[in-house]
Amino acid sequence: MSTDGDAFRQYLRDHNLPVTTQRLAIADIVFDTDRHLSAEEIAVELRAQGAAAGTATVYRTLETLVRSGLVVERDFGEGFKRYEASRGMPHHEHLICTSCGRVTEFRDERLERMTTVLAETHDYTRQRHRLVIHGICGECRRGNSGTGSMSSARS
Repeated sequence: MSTDGDAFRQYLRDHNLPVTTQRLAIADIVFDTDRHLSAEEIAVELRAQGAAAGTATVYRTLETLVRSGLVVERDFGEGFKRYEASRGMPHHEHLICTSCGRVTEFRDERLERMTTVLAETHDYTRQRHRLVIHGICGECRRGNSGTGSMSSARS
């Protein structure tokens, strides 16, 4: 089991929650990918691995993972949430392809500085921000749609 998996197991024990095979399998799916997975995609992957867990178990486990701080919940305006392992990664933004669903993460220090300046200009003290840019990825513009379907890239 991964370090994240060990941390999740410890979180469950510390909070007197059952350490079940289903919970650990769901956690491993999230921890073992760079993709931003939906609950449905996690359930499909569970079935592909031959694991049995109901939809309610998937959602409850994801809520527990988010509460533990090991997983981050993302809402990209698709009508459902996506989940990614936090892995102590620094704050980052997302580009979403409206054609194939590809999610690309990026970090730009200029943007970080600009959000602070914008907040101060309007007499705010910045605490946090979120930026999601929706557009068409290069592969889809070049006619290679489907190759980036629901994948994730980090830069």
